[in-house]
Amino acid sequence: MNAELPDGWTIERVRSVSGDGQAELLSLERLVVVEQVGSADYDVLQPDVILSFHGLCLARADGEWFMGELDADGSLVCWASYGSELGEAIRGL
Repeated sequence: MNAELPDGWTIERVRSVSGDGQAELLSLERLVVVEQVGSADYDVLQPDVILSFHGLCLARADGEWFMGELDADGSLVCWASYGSELGEAIRGL
């Protein structure tokens, strides 16, 4: 399952850096959207990795890590890109 993470990253490293021993990879079988600034509309993302920790999620789409949270229906609503580097995105939690 670590093959989906960026080079040099394992789920154990994600847990260590995030401080969340329960961090996990989530299924991609869900709707993932990002809010458009100044609009009520959303853009649909096609992530290749979704990580869950501390009640929040990071989804990688088009080389960027988007921060968001799971909705009651299992969809992921993101509000912003936290950059292309996983370590920096995790520290942005």
